Amino acid sequence: MGIIAAIYINNGNSEHVRELVLEDKKRLSLQLPLQDKKKDPKDRPDLVAGDYSREYECCLKVEGLKLKDLQPQCRLKVGGGIYLRVVQTTGYVAASDGSAGVASVEVLLGGKVNTGDSIVVYPKYRFAVVTASDKGSQSLREDTSGPLIREMLMPWGDVAEYLVVPDDRDRLRDVMVDLVDQKKVDIVFTTGGTGFSPRDVTPEATRSVIERETPGIPEAMRLESLKVTPKAMLSRAVAGIRGKTLVINLPGSPKAVRENLAVFLLVMDHALEILTGRGGECGHE
Repeated sequence: MGIIAAIYINNGNSEHVRELVLEDKKRLSLQLPLQDKKKDPKDRPDLVAGDYSREYECCLKVEGLKLKDLQPQCRLKVGGGIYLRVVQTTGYVAASDGSAGVASVEVLLGGKVNTGDSIVVYPKYRFAVVTASDKGSQSLREDTSGPLIREMLMPWGDVAEYLVVPDDRDRLRDVMVDLVDQKKVDIVFTTGGTGFSPRDVTPEATRSVIERETPGIPEAMRLESLKVTPKAMLSRAVAGIRGKTLVINLPGSPKAVRENLAVFLLVMDHALEILTGRGGECGHE
């Protein structure tokens, strides 16, 4: 684990501040001390010379992390809930206290960062999204809920698998079993097929896959949705665990997906930590 030792704005050097609000999708640089100070950075094949700090609106000086541990696409968590994604890790600058490595990062989920905040390499979680839709599987309707789930999950990990399948119980079951047992994703999110229609069979397919039900997740989502519409009580969504993978049913409409998934995201970090037992290494598959 590292800490934010200093925050610089105005091209990353000219002004030092104690706190800063990082906005989503903004780029910034991280400055990390080079471990091998005896070796000239110019002779290091993993570094490319350049004054990268001028390319960004701000720079975070980090202590306690190693540049070699920050691979491209790796995620970092700052403080209680800021998520960054590493874009590039090749570079060095001549810092006031010696040469320092530079990592270019993108803000996936912003917030206020303060000097002294922790910064850790976030585990490389992998997700899957399954849209249950007869028309969608026949390209008769564009799926908007699946891509929305992918977008909302971006701060926490990548959607490694995205499928649109018919409202067929056996097909849904086979897809989920493959994603869990073969693809080894950490969470499978389904969208659609949780209502009263005869073709709404996602909950039944899910129950045939999971080994342990987690009723608190759909209960919490329904409770929150009931604050918006009484129709939320008609949702038959379920959630549960198979092996080390969590399976969660979400509604079919984008609006309901956003409302329901936002509830689970509040506890997703803790759920994944317990379920997978993963540490903080970036390269874990």
